[in-house]
Amino acid sequence: MELVRAGSRRLFHKGETHNVSSGGVLISDPAEPIEIGQPIEYLISLPTGKNIGEVRLRCMGTVVRRDEERQALAATLERYEFVRAAGASA
Repeated sequence: MELVRAGSRRLFHKGETHNVSSGGVLISDPAEPIEIGQPIEYLISLPTGKNIGEVRLRCMGTVVRRDEERQALAATLERYEFVRAAGASA
């Protein structure tokens, strides 16, 4: 998982997803603080077969809570699009 943007700031935080659902995601907490209510953009790499190539999900959402115990933040998944690597075949 890559956190790309928080509000108007560009970020390049690589982390892990802990839970993913159709409504949101729990991701490892970035080093930079992100406030609850702030919009974010993130990319999730999906597992694929060896003949498909990398498939990523580009997501937009809003931070809804911080989980201090897990050192993670929860965000909604409001919009998404699939992004394939250049030259990937279906």
